[in-house]
Amino acid sequence: MKLSRLPVVLLALLGITACSVMPSKDFPREDQVDIDRYMGPWYVIAHIPPSVTADSYNSIERYTRDAKDPNQINVDFTYRVGDFNGEKKLKEPTGFVVPDTQGAIWAMQFFWPLKMQYVISYVSPDYDTTIVAREKRDYVWIMARAPKIDETDYQQLVKRVDDLGYDTAKLRRVPQQPLDERDDLDQ
Repeated sequence: MKLSRLPVVLLALLGITACSVMPSKDFPREDQVDIDRYMGPWYVIAHIPPSVTADSYNSIERYTRDAKDPNQINVDFTYRVGDFNGEKKLKEPTGFVVPDTQGAIWAMQFFWPLKMQYVISYVSPDYDTTIVAREKRDYVWIMARAPKIDETDYQQLVKRVDDLGYDTAKLRRVPQQPLDERDDLDQ
């Protein structure tokens, strides 16, 4: 590729990336997400995961607002590979709350310049459970503030995922240890 075409290609790539984070208006999302209440740890209870986390254990996403930019979310995603004693992994993507979406749509960036769609399709009134989805219906996350949730609550969340158009047979429950057995809660 000629050097003179490089800026055009980069601009096109950035344009495609920016558009890809916005779902269609009819894709279900929360009307209003209180970003401050959403911050903190979320245990991944079940997911249709990207391949890199397909065999994760003790998966936790921790969100904090950036001190300089309140629409930027710093993320620490920790998990173990293969079992509870597997290799500990840390991913640190950056979330960007998309303006005029009432906090429900984020652009999640694992590496520059690509951003991934992250739609908060549901959050319980008490901010104890949430569903993060994508319009492509390729990945979905059911998360909670605690490592375990009641089976009835779980089935209601699975029903919501089904209502979003996902194949819930692909959902994988993420094994979570009780808090008193964890060695990586604060890491």
